[in-house]
Amino acid sequence: MRSPKSEKEKEEIFREYFSRYYDKGFEIYGVSLDSKKENWVKAIEDKKMKWPNVSDLKQWNCGPAQDYGVKGIPANFLIDSNGLIVSKDLHGDQLVMKLSELFK
Repeated sequence: MRSPKSEKEKEEIFREYFSRYYDKGFEIYGVSLDSKKENWVKAIEDKKMKWPNVSDLKQWNCGPAQDYGVKGIPANFLIDSNGLIVSKDLHGDQLVMKLSELFK
């Protein structure tokens, strides 16, 4: 597998792995950095996100972005069932390999 180049390809990987590993305990928790509710809701619909998505519409000042030190997007954190971060900011092949390892 090659590393995805476009945001659309990255989003497709998340949709694929969400479907593949959801029954094994994989969950995605989306946090939007939008400032307008209509943009946030439209993005969820357009990108076909089936997982929980939250936003307080405070952009970079939102609680989760502050709590996790998000400095750029897209950002991701793999958190285990004990609430520990096991990896972060993986994309493309690295993300696929880590998810495959975690959900053998």
